[in-house]
Amino acid sequence: MSALLQLKNVDVSFGHVHALTQVNLRIAPGERVALIGANGSGKSTLLRVLHGLVRPAAGLLLRDPATRQAMVFQRPFMLASSAQNNVALALWIRGVRWREAREQALPALARVGLLEMAQRSARALSGGQQQRLALARAWGLDPAMLLLDEPTSSLDPHAKRDVEAFMEQFAAAGMTLVFASHNLGQVKRLATRVVYLQQGRLLADLPVHDFFEGPLGATSREAELFVKGELG
Repeated sequence: MSALLQLKNVDVSFGHVHALTQVNLRIAPGERVALIGANGSGKSTLLRVLHGLVRPAAGLLLRDPATRQAMVFQRPFMLASSAQNNVALALWIRGVRWREAREQALPALARVGLLEMAQRSARALSGGQQQRLALARAWGLDPAMLLLDEPTSSLDPHAKRDVEAFMEQFAAAGMTLVFASHNLGQVKRLATRVVYLQQGRLLADLPVHDFFEGPLGATSREAELFVKGELG
């Protein structure tokens, strides 16, 4: 199967800090890839490289420029405007006329259960509602691949379940998901594949069942300790 995106021997540095070192990664259409590892392992940097927000110092990022993708951040930025306008602006930036963008924003809001709040200020919404709005903003762009950086880490259990349900819906519709998470239960529920990072190096890349149930110690002792809760 052809890759949506591929990294070859990618290095990223911030001053003297090596955030990623010799990372090789291939993402195929329809995959649900979880990025896990301790704080500072490189998960967020890797997502930003995949989305084109951080340029590698070395190595190659290969992707079809026609492939549409979107990213949802851990704490999404909300404009001081209505929920509808927050979604519409993302469409307008992509070249949709403003009136049409506002119209297209409504089904995106309906998809995440926020249609009744379309005219409410986005910054007045709860944390869970803002994350759902961020998902609507991304979904409205009709991306082939959705990148998510710890999308449920600051949410209450009910809001986490909502966001996970929407992620499952997006995946069921054929969208490729790449998400960073510290929640191993969430990874087991949502991912088809697990990528483990430690200090900027990719130490394990396995199907989700093999990662949690297979002889992981033979692949990476650090990954095994992380799964057992001894690292993090």
